[in-house]
Amino acid sequence: MGKDLAHAIFSPDDRVRFRHRVRRGLDVLGGLLDADVFDPGTGMTGLEIEINLVDADARPAMRNAELLADLGDPRFQAELGRFNIELNVPPRHISAEGFAGFEKDISDALRTAEERAGKADSRLALIGMLPTLVPDDLVLENLSDGERFRALNDEIVAARGEQFPLDIRGVERLRSASSTIVPEAACTSAQFHLQVAPEWFARYWNASQAVAGVQVALGANAPFLHGRRLWAETRIALFEQATDTRPDELKAQGVRPRVWFGERWITSVFDLYEENVRFFPPLLPMLSDEDPVEVRSGGGIPRLAELCLHNGTVYRWNRPVYDVMDGRPHLRVENRVLPSGPTVVDLLANAAFYFGVVRRLAESERPIWSRLDFAVAGANFRVGARDGLGAAMRWPALGEVPAAELVLETLLPLAYEGLDRFGVDPGERDRLLGIIEGRCRTRQNGASWQTAAVCAAEHRGLSRADALVEMTRRYLDWQRTNEPVHTWV
Repeated sequence: MGKDLAHAIFSPDDRVRFRHRVRRGLDVLGGLLDADVFDPGTGMTGLEIEINLVDADARPAMRNAELLADLGDPRFQAELGRFNIELNVPPRHISAEGFAGFEKDISDALRTAEERAGKADSRLALIGMLPTLVPDDLVLENLSDGERFRALNDEIVAARGEQFPLDIRGVERLRSASSTIVPEAACTSAQFHLQVAPEWFARYWNASQAVAGVQVALGANAPFLHGRRLWAETRIALFEQATDTRPDELKAQGVRPRVWFGERWITSVFDLYEENVRFFPPLLPMLSDEDPVEVRSGGGIPRLAELCLHNGTVYRWNRPVYDVMDGRPHLRVENRVLPSGPTVVDLLANAAFYFGVVRRLAESERPIWSRLDFAVAGANFRVGARDGLGAAMRWPALGEVPAAELVLETLLPLAYEGLDRFGVDPGERDRLLGIIEGRCRTRQNGASWQTAAVCAAEHRGLSRADALVEMTRRYLDWQRTNEPVHTWV
């Protein structure tokens, strides 16, 4: 969510100056891309994991401020709702035993956080959407402390100018409305970062877009919201609707949504930043002390604070990231399509599949994006989110094919090759990609397990509400075992 804001009241002059600074930053970025100053960072990766806090009744526990104060660990931060926190895992190369290092880092951090949460009668839940949430949980009073959250809510609400309607049609249908963006707090995700050289960025971003539908079908883990069974990964639809700044008239005019899959393949990272500047007005016009032109003219590397802040308020499912470390700039693809959970090992299996298949596709002599229409990639993304492992995908030379079959027969072999190119330890490669294979063969991921568990409980006579509580408790018990979800019963 970014840094805390010094203030949250922006004047018209602030917006004009911010827009001017964003455009200057875009010009400077173009110059940096031409200057060959970027760190290629081959194989450097990072993870962010969003987490729910729940109480003894498997209901959301509004205690993130208390837990974070007790932890005192900068790796953990608040997220939008008082029942959300985020773990930022220190980046590392995935060559050799990098995945094992990630697993230890994550498990150790979560173990400590779980112990501290237990003192406040809370537990941690890695899940795409907490099944026991009700509308009264997602209200302004449950927005996390911090000026940045209040400012973001106020700016998006002002841009919308009216309530945010929700209408999600899945197996069942949910219709509601909110006067705030707090319903977005129901969406808890896992984000993967992959650092790439500028000349390779377009290939990796295009490859990420091409496989986004398969990713979400494999990893779907959010089938329930407010007691309704909706999409396999309802988080996708909710995030799109809960933060949509466009009233119907602007939608009719073709104004782009801020939660955006995109509309074309790219040839440079500059394409994405230029689209951000061209299509999206500033939301948080906070000015830094840096003039990027002056810094660059003096031979320095600017942080491009305004350009980066603006980029952070355009919620692409695969987002570009510009950052500076040790005085040298670098670029990352931030892959944002997947939910949190179900277990640490499932998260790492998802990461291994993504990093492996994207590298192999990005380095292909005949790129997938030269054969796959962008609109088809977008359609695959939506059907993967809606139907999960039951989705049918369209793929070049294959036509329409079940998602699990596409993974087993076509993409999983590429993932193995991609991880080999990263130099991943063969044992780690086989262990993690074996989990992906297991999901496809059993047709069980987080979403299908949750759905089956609730249906079984209802067949025993439990109400939907009681079935969701029972399922969530069982889910948390399984999560603690770190056994992959395709083995759960």
